[in-house]
Amino acid sequence: MLRKTAILLTTFVAASSAAAGSIASKEEIQNAMSDHTYQGGMLSGAFTEYYAADGTIKGDGYTGVWKATDNGMCFQYGTDPENCWDLKIDGAAVTLYKDGKVDGAGVVVKGNPNEY
Repeated sequence: MLRKTAILLTTFVAASSAAAGSIASKEEIQNAMSDHTYQGGMLSGAFTEYYAADGTIKGDGYTGVWKATDNGMCFQYGTDPENCWDLKIDGAAVTLYKDGKVDGAGVVVKGNPNEY
């Protein structure tokens, strides 16, 4: 229970500190997310994904594509339409925004430690 509480507190602190910054540019998103793994969640639940430098997303049993744009970080999975989120990045902490509201938070680590 203590570990779960610590993880939730860490995610909240990361989101709070990232919220103080400005929306990341296309270049900042590319630098922070390319060849990195996101560990965190969104309002729909927790997940971990690796964002390869070639634009491929690799997760636990699925793949997709990602790109950094002037409209944020965009994702597409299978035949689903592309969706984009604004990001605020503060070191390893990443906060995702949809329509100006926090929609997720987590941290990024270099590489693909889960070997997706």
